[in-house]
Amino acid sequence: MQAPDLFISQWFNTDQDISLVSLRGKVVVIEAFQMLCPGCVLHGIPLAQTVRRTFPEDKVAVIGIHTVFEHHDAMTPVSLKAFLHEYRIQFPVGVDNRGAGPLPETMAAYAMRGTPSLIVLDQVGQIAAHHFGQVSEMHVGAQIATLLARAEQD
Repeated sequence: MQAPDLFISQWFNTDQDISLVSLRGKVVVIEAFQMLCPGCVLHGIPLAQTVRRTFPEDKVAVIGIHTVFEHHDAMTPVSLKAFLHEYRIQFPVGVDNRGAGPLPETMAAYAMRGTPSLIVLDQVGQIAAHHFGQVSEMHVGAQIATLLARAEQD
């Protein structure tokens, strides 16, 4: 399935807006999180940081999506900026647009069940994996390595 667009109101850790089209040719790892989500802080964000350190940036892009569906008053872009600094998160992070319903737009477009959610896109923008909750580094690493190996064979 082709990945839906990202619906982002503001980007951090990048000088330009990011589109999935601009990342074609790379494996894309999207980590959807909320800064007040314990599973995100303990598992999701560290996993995304490990992926960023492990794989070459010219082959694998890591993007965070701050997708707030509760505690809106506490999880503002100002708070997010401080959070990114304190946790030394250096990959690009977009703020998911607040949706018309209870879920933010990107979260709804990807049918995420909650946070943390990790989505892996292949080099042509197809959804290769969609995880909810804690997922092992080995499992995600194997998925990414498989996609990179397939590209080498083509």
